[in-house]
Amino acid sequence: MAFPGICHFCVLEGSPFCQLDFPLGSPGRPVNYDLTKNYLDLVVTYTSVILLLSRIEDRKALIGMYNSAHEMIQGSGDPSYARLAQMVLEYDTPLKKLTEEFGPQTKAVSSALLSLHFLFVRRNQSAEQWRSDQLLSLISNSATMLSPASSDVMACEYLSLEVIERWILIGFLLCHGCLSSNPQCLELWKLGLQGSLYISLIRDDALQLHRVTEEFFGRLKGYGKQAADVKECKEHAVAHSGQLHRNRRAFLRNAVRELEALLSHQPGLLGPRALCVFVALSLCRDEVNWLVRHAEHVTKTKTPEDYAGSHIAELLFLMEQLRTLVHRHGPVIQRYHVQYLARFDALLCARLFQNLTVCPEEESIVMSSFVSTLSSLTLKQEKFNFSGLCLDWFRLQAYTSVSKAPMQLHESPDVGRVMNLIMFHSKMLDSLEELVVETSDLSAFCFYVRPFEKLFALTMEEPAMLRFTIVFPLVCSHLPAAPTPSSVRWAVRCGGGAWAPEPFASSSDRAGVSAPSMDKLHQVLSELSLSINHVPSFTVFKHMVTPSEYLSSYLETQSFVWMASYNQATQAIARPSEVLAGLCSYLAFIQSLGQFTCVDSSRIICNVLLQQTQPLDSSGEQTLTTIYTNWYLEVLLRQASTGAIVLSPAMQAFISVPREGKQSFSAEEFSDISSEPQQLHALMMGLRDGGMQRGLHGGGTKLVTENMDMLVQIRSNFSKPEQMVSLLPRLTCNTGVTPVTLVRLKCACVSAPRIRPLEARVVSLELCSTRRTVDHAGHWRCCKETSTAALPSHSLVHCECQAPCLLLPAGYSNNIHCLAKAIIHVSAALFTIHSKNIETHLKEFLLVRGCGQVSFHTAGLCARCTAPKGMLEYCTQG
Repeated sequence: MAFPGICHFCVLEGSPFCQLDFPLGSPGRPVNYDLTKNYLDLVVTYTSVILLLSRIEDRKALIGMYNSAHEMIQGSGDPSYARLAQMVLEYDTPLKKLTEEFGPQTKAVSSALLSLHFLFVRRNQSAEQWRSDQLLSLISNSATMLSPASSDVMACEYLSLEVIERWILIGFLLCHGCLSSNPQCLELWKLGLQGSLYISLIRDDALQLHRVTEEFFGRLKGYGKQAADVKECKEHAVAHSGQLHRNRRAFLRNAVRELEALLSHQPGLLGPRALCVFVALSLCRDEVNWLVRHAEHVTKTKTPEDYAGSHIAELLFLMEQLRTLVHRHGPVIQRYHVQYLARFDALLCARLFQNLTVCPEEESIVMSSFVSTLSSLTLKQEKFNFSGLCLDWFRLQAYTSVSKAPMQLHESPDVGRVMNLIMFHSKMLDSLEELVVETSDLSAFCFYVRPFEKLFALTMEEPAMLRFTIVFPLVCSHLPAAPTPSSVRWAVRCGGGAWAPEPFASSSDRAGVSAPSMDKLHQVLSELSLSINHVPSFTVFKHMVTPSEYLSSYLETQSFVWMASYNQATQAIARPSEVLAGLCSYLAFIQSLGQFTCVDSSRIICNVLLQQTQPLDSSGEQTLTTIYTNWYLEVLLRQASTGAIVLSPAMQAFISVPREGKQSFSAEEFSDISSEPQQLHALMMGLRDGGMQRGLHGGGTKLVTENMDMLVQIRSNFSKPEQMVSLLPRLTCNTGVTPVTLVRLKCACVSAPRIRPLEARVVSLELCSTRRTVDHAGHWRCCKETSTAALPSHSLVHCECQAPCLLLPAGYSNNIHCLAKAIIHVSAALFTIHSKNIETHLKEFLLVRGCGQVSFHTAGLCARCTAPKGMLEYCTQG
């Protein structure tokens, strides 16, 4: 249970470490950058861990349980348990114990922090000051555009301002004694307090520093003035920090847009001006992290627009563009800096080291290795590794920063300046990707899910930002850099669900001009298409994501079913003609979408339409065919079988029968074929395979199978009336299925004349590849032959079903008038499926049925038949 990263700083007391010189970026003394940075990181990390540990309420119980479990498993307690338990007890009031522990470190910490004064004041400027200084502008002075970027401490230029601020605030909180003795420390501390309301400890754990500092100073004697300063700085931060950072983000959008456009057109500038790119990335990353952190924790404010960030997508997009430029033109950067190191830095180092007045032998060997390493670089070299050079420079800083060292690095500032320049140039060769991650890592979004979603929603409501929406999926590629596996869980969570909220769902026209809704929708389409086309693919957690393929799959799986507006609980559904109109509009939309994006619109249309004719689509979900088939069978036709709905041949529509106390839907709206020809047969081409064949084949085969023995006996004894009387009543049928089947078949006959014009329009898309093994043309031909055999005195005009429909009597309340046509079509379908002669078997059927009727009349059993007399005559005619 050892915690090597959590150690008492008192072990450093009295050691040479306390006597080190820590000038990080002060003017004239640009030395010890690496040593100072790592020391301040150690201080802040140690403090953050202690503060986080103090937030765990059950920390004592957890540590005790761990030691007990260790003793049960290993037979003895953890050797580090006593030390850890003592530390937890001592840090029960963390700030008090930390300030006591850092007392001996006050000089080292304060000197390191004071070296940040010049850098922090120069970097922590308002947007107006940045604009006047032409920050990030390469064209402000075109004469120096090709000159290599240079600085006393190159790494300080792209050092995170957020990190510097955290160093200052936590460092002076621990070593608060210097605030009253050193005016520069007080000034630097107050500047840091005015910039933010929250600072991050680790991940999404933030520290409300003003409240913590004010409470801590309030318990100390003689710190009333410092507590008042904290309160004053808090009021200033509440009033001005939001607007300050909002203006910075606005400036960075314009400045980085100009920088990205120039570097995209002239990528050769990445060689001498690479530093400018990393400075831009660092500034943008700081502003994004500040916004996300404060948007999560600042809940009550008078200026919520300062924490909204509706234009943050463009800033993120520009960051991704700069990252892409660095990755794409990495060889350009490397080629430039190889020559720079070999032809300039090596000569500069050799001349500088030769002019040193004091240079011990050990330090001289290290410096000579610097020169030899740089001089050996060539353009033919492909892989570079300067880890040894960096380690030697780090050791040299430690050796020459001790007070009693023979060679004092602060007495030779040119050595520090040149070596810092060389370290930056070497990173351009062997650590380019690490430097990109250091300056533009956005893995903090992994822990700020709610702000991330809110920013995305705001972007979707901002018309000018729609083209940058692709950046939110791209940001997910940063998440693997997050130091926790919880990022994977967050990515899985974001993988499901809707792709985006509806654009303009709750937004107003920000331009003040009322544009037509179609113009807005076309603008949304074009902007989102530009966003999707921005990158062909990107990688998240070792999975490649292709935006165009994702869009295609989404359109294929989610496109049509929602048009039906089907509610399974209430059985409410859209009218087929409405779905057909929406379907046509959607197909036109997909065709226009193919002009904007790389989506194969013809493939989507064919795949989707063909899938919608099947019972289930490729994802296993119900299709329109299944939904409407089930609805007509289980809702409309089921009520028709019970008499709640009547099929009227004269009106060619279903009619709802009003019943007292029961409110039913209007059946006319879903079946009025004469006045609304697109109602019932709008989706008939899709329903024909799923519904009609299901009724003809499934129902008929099931009935024949159940009554096979009786039918064989009836056929053998149809000429024996006395046996027919006993056999016919023994025929069984499912009374719940048969009426529905009969009504459905009659409905198909009535709607058949209207299907023909529509069939010519959609058959090529819906039916060409979905033909069943049964020949539908042969089926209708068999129906025609059956009708001819049953009705020899009538001619068929236009359609085999039209004349019989016109000759039918008016409808009956129990829909028994559907019986004749149902018998004809069931027989025709049944004989067709089993490859039998329709005419021969249907004549035989009529003969059997006629003999059966005679037997019934003879036995006086005619009352058993509920069909009207005219219907019986119609069935037995011929």
